[in-house]
Amino acid sequence: MHDLPNALMARLDHHANHAPQRTALSDGEQRLSYTAVIQHIAQRRQRLRTAGARRVALALDNGLEWALWDLALMMEVCVAVPIPDFFSDRQRRHIVEQAGLDSWIGHGGEAYGFQTIGDAVITQRQIELPPELPTGTTRITFTSGTSGSPRGVCLDNAALLTVTESLAAVVEPLAIRRHLAMLPLATLLENIGGLYLPLWLGACSVLPSLTMLGWQGASSFSAPLALESIARYRPHSMILVPQLLQALVSHAPTSPHSLRFVAVGGAPVATTLLTRAQGGGWPVFEGYGLSECSSVVCLNRPGEPVCGVGRPLPHAQVRIDQDGQLHVSGALMLGYLGEPPSGDWHATGDTGQWQGDTIILNGRQREVFITAYGRNVNPQWVEGELCTQPAIAQAMVYGEALPANRALIVPAAAQLTDTQIDAAIQAVNLTLPDYAQVHEWQRVSPFTPNNQQVTANGRLRRETLLAAYGHWLTAASTHSQEGALS
Repeated sequence: MHDLPNALMARLDHHANHAPQRTALSDGEQRLSYTAVIQHIAQRRQRLRTAGARRVALALDNGLEWALWDLALMMEVCVAVPIPDFFSDRQRRHIVEQAGLDSWIGHGGEAYGFQTIGDAVITQRQIELPPELPTGTTRITFTSGTSGSPRGVCLDNAALLTVTESLAAVVEPLAIRRHLAMLPLATLLENIGGLYLPLWLGACSVLPSLTMLGWQGASSFSAPLALESIARYRPHSMILVPQLLQALVSHAPTSPHSLRFVAVGGAPVATTLLTRAQGGGWPVFEGYGLSECSSVVCLNRPGEPVCGVGRPLPHAQVRIDQDGQLHVSGALMLGYLGEPPSGDWHATGDTGQWQGDTIILNGRQREVFITAYGRNVNPQWVEGELCTQPAIAQAMVYGEALPANRALIVPAAAQLTDTQIDAAIQAVNLTLPDYAQVHEWQRVSPFTPNNQQVTANGRLRRETLLAAYGHWLTAASTHSQEGALS
């Protein structure tokens, strides 16, 4: 284990000394060299010190300011709390109180009692007795979890560096010099893989605003805009969630020439989608991880056969218990905010198996359902296949104790007819065994982080969806309905 601020600072100093004018950060308009980044970090550290900021919300769009404040918070060993843009007002209030935030950098802090006291950027509020945190906490990442109140995962700097170093060992042979951050930096996966990793390697992290990348709110994404940005910045690497990969490959079956490494994670990736992307030359490598394990545990490697979610990274150990559940050790969280400290192993709730030295995932332990005919079905598998159809943007499949599986379907476009969606589902059914096929469906509104039906990484929040649509999903008897397959 390393002390992250000192180790990362040493890397920045090394790059600045050897190539002082090499670009470290860019937002597409402004570029900062490694030398300039070090100077900016020092200035912001002094401002944090002057303000007496200790627990700090970071509520900014992707860009230079997000990166520089994040790095300053890290070097100053403050507790940084990224605030996802899609979190609701109620969720933000929950974070402010549960984490005992005394400072807010970004927009909207005045709604939660933060005021300008000295520094115009660092708004603050008085905290009499801040809630206790696990010893060593320097990062709290809030996950959507399975309830409306986000759960705080407490991490230390050493864990973040450990994962950064492991990822560096995997991608170093590719000589990556430009990374384009496609996901919000408030997402731990992009924070580590899209900011710390490029800086560790001496590369450039390109950080346009999310709007420039094609994000339109939390639930809509313009693949043509994203492809324009990829053509403009010519990145060597990106990180995508499956839904973004699906959109990009649908619009550009052949990979942009600059790409050398595209990591895909956050939610399961359909084998059909991976095969299609790789067939078009997209250098796609699926990985696996979760916030509790500092974001990345396993990853497929360049030059190796693609298998499942790949081998565990150098820092990580994985074991599988008698029920098939994965347990992980290495770079673990210190604990959940407000709960007892964690142990040396984390039970992930995911099931899988070894194939040689790689991990094959079999789905979430509590999400696999058993049909009325006694067949086990991993809904993520079926949902992934459904979403490879151009007509289907999102899907949730349910079949617990039912004679026929049902699906909630979000069409890719409002003008698509039921007949077109039927055809898409039938096409998928032809590739599935009978027990996994979908025979009834309902057209529904998009699943978004705003309505609590999907996480930031695109993982379905099934309990929320069951609460919203359970009257139909779980109904004992079936009836002829609009949108039902015959």
